[in-house]
Amino acid sequence: MDDKQREEIREIISKEIEKTTITIKEYEEMTKPIAPENAIGRISRMDAINNKSVADAALRQAKRKLKNLQFALSKVDDKNFGHCRRCKNLIPIQRILLVPQSQFCVRCAH
Repeated sequence: MDDKQREEIREIISKEIEKTTITIKEYEEMTKPIAPENAIGRISRMDAINNKSVADAALRQAKRKLKNLQFALSKVDDKNFGHCRRCKNLIPIQRILLVPQSQFCVRCAH
């Protein structure tokens, strides 16, 4: 991997970190507790609780993605960046560009 590719990956990761941070803020807003004094009706309240649990799961996933992106950004300049952690083969550059936080090749990721 050459310096130009590393710089491109660094930019992609930085943009993805920005987007993920915004997404996390949106999910945090959606996962605020539902006050019991809200008179929204029993069925509507159940829907709101269900939607909150879905947003909670999405929030956890977004936070995990952010953590992995930050880790990847810190490792872009390492000599082993772009190598699968399991089989040690090069991860195709297309995969890194699509999923920059990936630490495994497609084969080992499954």
